[in-house]
Amino acid sequence: MRISRWVNSGARGRVKNAKFEKFGRMQRQYHRHHPWRLSQGGLFIPHSYAETKSDGLSWWDDVGFILNGRRVIVWWQHPRQIYSDAIDDQSREEAGDNPGDNWLSDGSTTNYRRVGKSRKKIVSYTSRQPSQEQQKYYDTLRENRKRLSRDGIDFEITTSWKRERLSWATGVNLVVPLEVRNETELALVAKLARRLMLGQTTLEAEFPGYRFGKTDWLR
Repeated sequence: MRISRWVNSGARGRVKNAKFEKFGRMQRQYHRHHPWRLSQGGLFIPHSYAETKSDGLSWWDDVGFILNGRRVIVWWQHPRQIYSDAIDDQSREEAGDNPGDNWLSDGSTTNYRRVGKSRKKIVSYTSRQPSQEQQKYYDTLRENRKRLSRDGIDFEITTSWKRERLSWATGVNLVVPLEVRNETELALVAKLARRLMLGQTTLEAEFPGYRFGKTDWLR
């Protein structure tokens, strides 16, 4: 039985390695045929910071770079974004069941524009108003969110990162307490993700004992 388990385990390992190698080839091939427009610092920067305040709070951002001929896309979130999402979840839980009134699509009015003398073309749709039950649900949800945002909730977030292999890139989900308000600060996110992937650092070494909770949110 021990030999059988060892053989099966070895087979699974070979299948797993073959899958990763296939993803690697696909990622390199995709990058060769669809090159990124990179900044002078070698980063893919999808968002503008023209209207970002220099002292504003950051929530989330994306950044890409090339590592070993393959794309890496980093989906970064500040812990306060995770906390905010948890407030949304609790707001919905306390609001109860959503009536499910599909007012955006059901019962909408189609708007046309005349094309020529006898033809017309759909140009837009006008949605009807939500039902009273649906509007009441929205009002409750909004009040819940306002109250929980003001008072905070018992919830804590730690730093984390997770690698995800895609056919076109390696994705990195990264949750760390950095502020990103310009390209220079965004470059720090990319640098940290690169060092984590290469095993040059750990989140515990970078943010020892870090926790984000109610006190941090209210502050």
